[in-house]
Amino acid sequence: VQLQAYGGGLVQSGGSLRLSCEFSGRISSIYAMGWYRQAPGMDRDLVALLSGMLTEHPTPYYPDGSVKGRFTTSRDDAQNRIYLQMDSLRPDDTAVYYCSANLRETDGRYSAKWGQGTQVTVSS
Repeated sequence: VQLQAYGGGLVQSGGSLRLSCEFSGRISSIYAMGWYRQAPGMDRDLVALLSGMLTEHPTPYYPDGSVKGRFTTSRDDAQNRIYLQMDSLRPDDTAVYYCSANLRETDGRYSAKWGQGTQVTVSS
């Protein structure tokens, strides 16, 4: 099972970026997917969570109050991807962003997987 995150880059304050996380491999079911970020010297924090992935309409949560109204996470089943649309970016959004998934593999094992990080840098 692999998760691959991409779409980071350098953007000016007030700009937008869209991160993508593509998943592949022997996946039976995905229960939830999330976006985390980690700034230098800081903990890795949950930015957005997409739960209820087995339902028709997964529910997004944004536990980080600083991103509410600016970040939106969504799913694209046809492409086996989730997205994090980031608008009105600020310098304090600068971090390495990671995607993760809680899933069940085809051999029956439950696991949590992480993608490699993608750097987002917001200049002032």
